[in-house]
Amino acid sequence: VLPSPDGPAPSVSVTEIRQYLRAQDIPFHDGYSCLHTPSLFTGDRGDQPLSANAPFTLFIDKTTGSFLCTATLAAGTWQDFQANVEMRHRGITPIPPASSEEMEEEMRQAREDARCIWERALPLWELLDEKETEETKALFGISQVTNATLKRFGVRYLRTASSLVFPWFSPRDATLKGLKLVRVEKKGGTITYVEETLPRFDSYLNLFGLRLIGRRDTELVLTGWELDALALHQAAGVASVALPRGASCLPPTLLPYLEQFKRITLWLGEDLRSWEAAKLFARKLSVKRCSLVRPGNLQPRPLEALNQGLNVTKILRSALLASHKSIVSFRQLREEVFGELVNTEQVSGIKWARFPELNKLLKGHRRGELTIFTGPTGSGKTTFISEYALDLCMQGVSTLWGSFEINNVRLAKIMLTQFAGRRLEDQLELYDECADRFEELPLYFMTFHGQQNIKTVIDTMQHAVYMYDITHVVVDNLQFMMGHEQLSVDR
Repeated sequence: VLPSPDGPAPSVSVTEIRQYLRAQDIPFHDGYSCLHTPSLFTGDRGDQPLSANAPFTLFIDKTTGSFLCTATLAAGTWQDFQANVEMRHRGITPIPPASSEEMEEEMRQAREDARCIWERALPLWELLDEKETEETKALFGISQVTNATLKRFGVRYLRTASSLVFPWFSPRDATLKGLKLVRVEKKGGTITYVEETLPRFDSYLNLFGLRLIGRRDTELVLTGWELDALALHQAAGVASVALPRGASCLPPTLLPYLEQFKRITLWLGEDLRSWEAAKLFARKLSVKRCSLVRPGNLQPRPLEALNQGLNVTKILRSALLASHKSIVSFRQLREEVFGELVNTEQVSGIKWARFPELNKLLKGHRRGELTIFTGPTGSGKTTFISEYALDLCMQGVSTLWGSFEINNVRLAKIMLTQFAGRRLEDQLELYDECADRFEELPLYFMTFHGQQNIKTVIDTMQHAVYMYDITHVVVDNLQFMMGHEQLSVDR
């Protein structure tokens, strides 16, 4: 029986998955973050047992049980996998779980739009004259990146939008699946990079550079930015890929593509946020095979290292192993302590853009800390906290809301109004534009309302942390989640 679509999917342990595969005579072997099996979707005969000689192209996530077949791109939950195994036993050819028609249409439209943009974009060395090429390269800080590197990775330039265009090709058949556009915005002396993807951010799952990696490659450098992947390949000749959302998220759907590598070095950026993210991602990828490049003055992000003429190979060799022993000496902590002293601003957390007074009190948002807001009913706690969380979310902090008091539609309306900075009921023509921008924020809502079983809530939070790399959880409010009659018990 499939679970009801409203409730959370039942959790499954890796022991249960292994037992099920053995009971069904499905050959498998243990990977780093997935179990590998032959695919149910590539064979012809449904009633034949799966052969151990067939390529192991189906990957089952050890944490969630969801699967992905890299040969056919069929994907689904653990329950979908079991349903397909049952169909196979009955001699019916398994069919990949389909996504909704609306989603299919959206993806098809995004691919079509991406194709049109891709055809209009030009390789950088084919611009009108050399001067324009040099100016464009200087604007993006890639003057040191050669045309050969740009050509190898298929980077183009869209003149009408002054944007670099990074393609997303299907690893299966090299068709164009989407694009990322990056443009530069200058405000005063600061330069910011604005990114836009087709399809939308939550469906854009491109490991940029994956297509160029051979089947026999066993070492990989994982970066947080496409231009860093170019710099690494050029400076050190290493296999390198860029995560679609940088240091903010490593979607579990991408883990199967990283299973072939015995050693992965994470070099995500030059700030402490990237360092924290690298440690988090290493746990997902299996710490035994991961090394981390520590951010520092002599170890900036890869593109910066190339521009400064630093020895990139030497920096990669100095990467620290992610799996440390349970006991350490100060000698091993020495560099970390120095890093904290150098970056005191970053250590104090991510500052609020809209609340300078709050920065004086709390210094910033840091992982692993609990902040409690209290006040009488109607004093504006929810209104303030939604503004406070939105401020961080707009800076890329992945946020999970558990609103047990007011429903998600009302909460989303409050947050969208705060995001737009205007009364949208008076200007409905702006709704779609604001909603499109709001949709790209790393913001997620739990679907609970009123009193809940604490274990269910905690399980849901843990699932969200694994799936979306949540770093900020809001519970509003504790009383409603616990139920009033429980207040006498110390929970």
